[in-house]
Amino acid sequence: MSATVYEKLREQLDQYSVGFPATASGVEIKILRKLFTEEEARLFLEMSMMLEAPEAVAARTGRDPAATADLLETMAQKGLVFRRRKNESAKYAAVAFVIGSYEFQLKRMDRELAELVEAYFKEGFMDFSPGKNIPPLRTIPVQRSIQVSHPVAPYAQAREIVKTKDKIALADCICRVQRGLIDKGCDKPREVCLSFGSHADYYVENKLGRYITQEEALAVLDQSEAAGLVNQPANMINPGGMCNCCGDCCGVLRTLNLLPKPAEAVFNDYFAQVNEELCTTCEMCLERCQMGAITIEASAVVNPDRCIGCGLCVTTCPTEAIALQLKSEAQRTAPPTSGRDLMTKTAEVRGTSVIPLSMSAK
Repeated sequence: MSATVYEKLREQLDQYSVGFPATASGVEIKILRKLFTEEEARLFLEMSMMLEAPEAVAARTGRDPAATADLLETMAQKGLVFRRRKNESAKYAAVAFVIGSYEFQLKRMDRELAELVEAYFKEGFMDFSPGKNIPPLRTIPVQRSIQVSHPVAPYAQAREIVKTKDKIALADCICRVQRGLIDKGCDKPREVCLSFGSHADYYVENKLGRYITQEEALAVLDQSEAAGLVNQPANMINPGGMCNCCGDCCGVLRTLNLLPKPAEAVFNDYFAQVNEELCTTCEMCLERCQMGAITIEASAVVNPDRCIGCGLCVTTCPTEAIALQLKSEAQRTAPPTSGRDLMTKTAEVRGTSVIPLSMSAK
């Protein structure tokens, strides 16, 4: 039996980012059938991750230009492809499932899709074991937790990243929306996800978010830190977006939590350390830690294998007994330079390709 268009689509999506693996239950095909029509799936298989005008797609694939333009715009509005407008024209590109079409389902996420995604997560959607994958997000420490004496690159400071952005949009956290629909959510703030530049335009044009100022974005960072959310921009030096995540809902943090040594899988420069003489075992740090990295004995004890260096335990310690320590230069890893660099490096680690199967076969 020949593969269905949805099986081919799953195979194509598995090439990108963290992948889209097959499962024994086939729940991933149910997700694709809910998101894509057969016509949309066939067109996606002809798309690459490079932005392309509709007329170019039509000419390359032998389709009618007007019908192709209409279909691509419909797919963009459904969050199935990325769109960038410039003046009166638009270009479109294929996107991964994560980060990509999943995050773009804010308007379409219902209980059925939320349950399908949850089932897929539990069956083994993502594996961030070192050497198998690269997390699409990286952890940035809370600003107030970093010692002034530490040499901190601008790309490792959330507030400095925000200050470089002229165009910012704010949206709900898709993970908190999804978990809330299946009655497994948390009470953390929901409207805390930032996007920048053309990504911000995409969110606003598709009515997924709203434009905000730099000052408002900085206030979101303050609110998120107070709520105990982990700051996670896209895993690159110049990120197109920035999440503020909790261990209850975030797919990345939930996946990292399944590893025995999450610290080995993340791109971060810090780890928390406790001054036993100052610690009063108040257990405030236990509440703040999203990774189960802290236990209480004679004093708080940080497991360096589980600490991802977010700094949330530092900022609320009443006796200042916890501090972030900078890893040795050999232990630090600079993030990829761009989204394309991230995709390419992830593909190399996973043994896949960012070139669509339909194009690589030609």
